[in-house]
Amino acid sequence: MLHEAMRHSLQAGGKRLRPILTCAFANCFGSEISPLPAGAAIECLHTYSLIHDDLPAMDDSDLRRGKPTCHKAFDEATAILAGDALLALSFEILAIGYQKQPETSSQLVADLAQAAGSVELVGGQMEDIQNEDLAITAQTLHSINRRKTGALIATSCRMGARIGGAPQDGLDASTDFGYLLGEAFQVVDDILDFTASEAATGKTAGQDATNGKTTFVSLLGLERAHDEANRLTQSASEALDRIHGETAFLHDLVKWLSNRTS
Repeated sequence: MLHEAMRHSLQAGGKRLRPILTCAFANCFGSEISPLPAGAAIECLHTYSLIHDDLPAMDDSDLRRGKPTCHKAFDEATAILAGDALLALSFEILAIGYQKQPETSSQLVADLAQAAGSVELVGGQMEDIQNEDLAITAQTLHSINRRKTGALIATSCRMGARIGGAPQDGLDASTDFGYLLGEAFQVVDDILDFTASEAATGKTAGQDATNGKTTFVSLLGLERAHDEANRLTQSASEALDRIHGETAFLHDLVKWLSNRTS
C-alpha cells in the first residue's frame, strides 16, 4: 500500500517542470552525462513536498493534479510515510545514478539536500505557516516564495548545469535564473488560485484565502500581481542572457510559463 500511495502522487501528472529544467540546463552546457537520474530525484523530492503540503496540518487540500490528494486517497499516516519514502528515494537515485562520477554525485546530493532543508524549502514552508492570518510585507512574501518555491527550481537548474560541466559563472547564472523563475511561477500560481477553476488547475480553488495566506494578489491586487509576475519573468530572462550556451528552449519555456492558465 505504501508503494501504491507513492505512485498515486508521483504518477498523477503535472508539468514535470523541475526535471525539464535539469535536462535543459545539462543540454545547454553540452553534458556528456545523463541528467535523467537527477531529474527523477528532483521530481521524487518535489512530490514528497506536495504530499506533506496537502496534509490537514498544512494546507488541508483535497485535490492535487486533478486527483484526490494522497491523504484523501489513502489516509494521513500513509501519506506521511509515502512522502518520507519519496524523500529517501530521491537521494538513493542520485547515489546510484552517478556512482561512476562520485564527485558529481556528492555535489548533487549536497545541492538537493541544501535546497530541501531548513534554510530553504522546509524553512520557507515554516515561514509560510507562521505568517498565516498576519499582515505581512512584500519583502516577507518574497522570502517565502524564494525559499518555498524558488529554491527547488533554482537547484533543478544548478544541478543540470553542474551535470553539464558549467563553470562557476554558469552555475551562478543558472541558480539566479531558477530563483527568479521560481518566484514568478509562485506569483502566477497565486493569480490562478484567485482566478482559475478547479478543472483548469487540478487543485482546490481559493485555497490561499481559505487558509488565511497573504499572496501578491491579496497584497497588491490582481493587476499589480500580474505586473510583479511580469517583472520577475523579465529578470529571469535577463539572468538567462548571462549564460553562454543553447538557451532558446529555456527562453521559450519562460514565455510559456508566464502565460500559463493551469
